[in-house]
Amino acid sequence: MIRAEKRKSIKVQVGNQYIGGDAEVLVQSMTNTPTEDPLATANQVRELYDAGSEIVRITVNTREAAKQVPAIVSRLEKMGVDVPLVGDFHYNGHILLTEFQDCARLLAKYRVNPGNVGRGEKHDENFKAMIDCAIKYEKPVRIGVNWGSLDQDLLKRMMDENASLQEPKDAHEVLIEAIVESAVQSAAKAVEYGLPKNRIVLSAKVSEVPDMIEVYRRLAARSDHALHLGLTEAGMAMKGIVASSAALSVLLFEGIGDTIRVSLTPEPGADRAKEVHVCQQILQSLHIRSFKPQVTACPGCGRTTSTVFQELAKEIEEHLSNRRKEWQELYPASKDLKVAVMGCIVNGPGESRHADIGISLPGTGEEPRAPVYVDGEHRTTLSGPNLASDFINLVDDYVKTSYSKTD
Repeated sequence: MIRAEKRKSIKVQVGNQYIGGDAEVLVQSMTNTPTEDPLATANQVRELYDAGSEIVRITVNTREAAKQVPAIVSRLEKMGVDVPLVGDFHYNGHILLTEFQDCARLLAKYRVNPGNVGRGEKHDENFKAMIDCAIKYEKPVRIGVNWGSLDQDLLKRMMDENASLQEPKDAHEVLIEAIVESAVQSAAKAVEYGLPKNRIVLSAKVSEVPDMIEVYRRLAARSDHALHLGLTEAGMAMKGIVASSAALSVLLFEGIGDTIRVSLTPEPGADRAKEVHVCQQILQSLHIRSFKPQVTACPGCGRTTSTVFQELAKEIEEHLSNRRKEWQELYPASKDLKVAVMGCIVNGPGESRHADIGISLPGTGEEPRAPVYVDGEHRTTLSGPNLASDFINLVDDYVKTSYSKTD
């Protein structure tokens, strides 16, 4: 099966980045520090940026948080961190953006949730106030619908209309339709208020994989706005990674999606940047973008009772990670490098030939020698106590001789 052509969407400029159109699918993340603490927030933004996040969102939920946005931006400039900073607004965004003009001016984009900008007449009034700020300061807006905070007036109206039908739809089906309708109607309202279409990004977050796929398929069919993909409340560790990977992969393979986030629940004290690495790995696994050299390693079986190949695979992963920043500067194309570390003769030589450089280690009972393949051809055979370091040296040499240096 061939990946579908990327859906045509309107390109949106966000700071020094572009979302949609012919731009690459971007990786996003969000801080979990109190925005009222500019030092902690700026430091985490830098960590996410260093990990590869191309857009970073921060919570702006209080007057003090809005007041500290200029300080955060100033700290980031001093750190040399040039990443678009997005303000995440709920409930009181119309007040904060209007009252704190430096906050509104310095943020690269606003995230607005149409489900919690107010009820009744206040809904349109508050929503318009935020759109007016975006127009005034020439900022793009992500209209982010979330099924956990869906516009209740819209949902009730659609439920009532459905109930009056001769053959009513399932309530869950109406919910899915309401999510899409909220995004589409809100975007139309923003345009009506004067916000250009090329300053609108849409998202429709749910926490179930099949629902996310269905919602975004419908949204993509009904709108040409750029789309931000992601499960909301994806979960912790393996559950969050697997669920996000499943949902994002289906949509991205269908050509849907212009920017993504994996919303992992972090374990206490865990690295927030993990969600960035997962996003990158999803995109690289689908051959949509490359971020770093990849290691292919066999899972092991009864033929590989020795842990040598496991230890070497880990050592290679760590070495590539440690050299990544240097190689990005000197040999940018090395991000496409493929290394194979295999454990026995069954698939070892074949996988090693498919990689740019690979080694086939001896399995249980095999001769203690490890053939190395470079660009599909047998290059040398390693053995002895220095096998690991010898292979790492070969990998380094391959990078230096196979990839052009930058000017």
